[in-house]
Amino acid sequence: MPVKSGRGGADVPGVKTNEREGTRAVLRHSRTSAYKVRQVLDLIRGQDVDRAAEILALGDREAAVTVAKVLASAVANAVHNDGLDAEELFVSACYADEGSTLKRWRPRARGRATRIRKRTSHITIIVSRMPEDRIARRRAQRAANTSQRSRRVAGSRRRQRSEAAESTPAVEDTGAEAWPEDATHADDLVTETEAGPLEESDFDEDTDTDNDADESDVDAEGEDIAEDGSVDSTEDDADDPGADQPDDDAEGETAEEKGK
Repeated sequence: MPVKSGRGGADVPGVKTNEREGTRAVLRHSRTSAYKVRQVLDLIRGQDVDRAAEILALGDREAAVTVAKVLASAVANAVHNDGLDAEELFVSACYADEGSTLKRWRPRARGRATRIRKRTSHITIIVSRMPEDRIARRRAQRAANTSQRSRRVAGSRRRQRSEAAESTPAVEDTGAEAWPEDATHADDLVTETEAGPLEESDFDEDTDTDNDADESDVDAEGEDIAEDGSVDSTEDDADDPGADQPDDDAEGETAEEKGK
C-alpha cells in the first residue's frame, strides 16, 4: 500500500526518505538552520563517499564542516557495525529537519523589542553499498588509471637512465686501479707467485744491503779517505779547541827573542 504524504494527502510513490535502508548517522539540535544545511547536502547526495568528502573539504560554507563530521560517522558505523567496505559506499540519502527554535529578544527604539529566532536542525546522512555494476565500472577505471601511471613512471625512468648514460663519458679500463701505486710503477717487483714463497734469508739480505749503504753515506759525509787508506778528519780538528793555540815552548822562545 503506498504511503500518504500527510492527512488525506496524495499518495507518495516509493519509500520515505527516513525509511531508506542503509547505515545512518544523525546529529540532533545542530545550531545551524535547516535551510543552510540543505544547500550543502544537495552537493553530496548520490556521490560516493570519497567524492563527497572531497566536496565538503573544499566547500566554503560553515555547514560543510558539520556535515563532513556526520558523513565520517556514518561511514564508521557502516564499517564497524555492518562490516561493509568503505570504498564501496555512497550517500544514498541525506536530509535536514527543523529542530527547536531558541527565542531571544533585542531592544529597539521607543521601548520596543524585536524577536530573535535561533534555529536548530537535525541532520541525517544514510550510506549504502553501491550496485554491482557501478562497483565493477569503478574498479575497471581505477585499474586503467593505475596501469597508465605505471607506464608513465617506467617511461620517465627509462629516459632518465638514457640521459645519464649519454652525459657520462666512457672511461678506458687500464687495470691500474686494481694495483696500488707502488706496485704499478715498480718494474722489478717480485711477488710470491712469480719467484715462489719468500724466505727469511731474502729479508736478511735486503737489510744487510741497506746497512752497507747507510755506512757508505756516513763515510762520504764525515771523512775524506785518501788513496793510501789514511783518513783526514778535518771536522775533528775543527771541533778541538786546542788545535789553534800555539804550544807553550814556542811562546817562551818568542818572548826571549824580544827581550834580547
